[in-house]
Amino acid sequence: MNTPQIPSVYNAPSADVQEEIQRGFITRVYGWMTLGLIVTAAAAFLTFTNEMIFNAILSNRLIFYGLLGGELLLVLVLSATVNRLAAPVAGLLFALYAALNGVTFSVLTLVYTGDSILITFGVTACTFGIMTLFGFTTQRDLTKMGSLAIMALIGVLLASVVNIFLNNPAIYWIVTYVGILVFIGLIAYDTQKLKRMSLTLGEDGQVAQKASIMGALTLYLDFINLFLMLLRVLGRRR
Repeated sequence: MNTPQIPSVYNAPSADVQEEIQRGFITRVYGWMTLGLIVTAAAAFLTFTNEMIFNAILSNRLIFYGLLGGELLLVLVLSATVNRLAAPVAGLLFALYAALNGVTFSVLTLVYTGDSILITFGVTACTFGIMTLFGFTTQRDLTKMGSLAIMALIGVLLASVVNIFLNNPAIYWIVTYVGILVFIGLIAYDTQKLKRMSLTLGEDGQVAQKASIMGALTLYLDFINLFLMLLRVLGRRR
């Protein structure tokens, strides 16, 4: 994922200023991430309650896979062009991605009960809060843990693709539990990475704004993927 380019010259601020910069940047990141989750939830609810749109998604696979393709395209475009985009445009693309994600998430209501979805969301939020607080406050370097988590994530993705053809329940559950651990680790690692990155942004407001949007996208993806993995375990099927 591309991040806004770091200024070549930057005078290190005092410890108090560093802490203020870090808190301000992380606050903006969480603000964007929260907005993304709200947009996703609203889009999912509006799609589910609109019978015409909901039935169109269910009855036409091309529409559903087109939405998934649109999500992937938006992430790729945002990641590849964020340095050339204005901050408001980058924010709009992020919000659009979150909305498309919500539209596709509406189909989860056909598989799981509403109560279990809400409970799983609450568990995910609590887990995310604990791990992001750990990532922000710990003095331990989480780089090695992050590298292991990324390698494990690649394994999870490959195993998931293979299991589409094998449809093996054992692989499904191994992938699920490993995936939960992977995204829990990534939440802490990505939070620490963003905290450290905040000090490299200098005084360039546009760079900091775009970096906060990309940081929000990173944590948003961690949250959403952890939610989906936990839903496999905690979700009560209809």
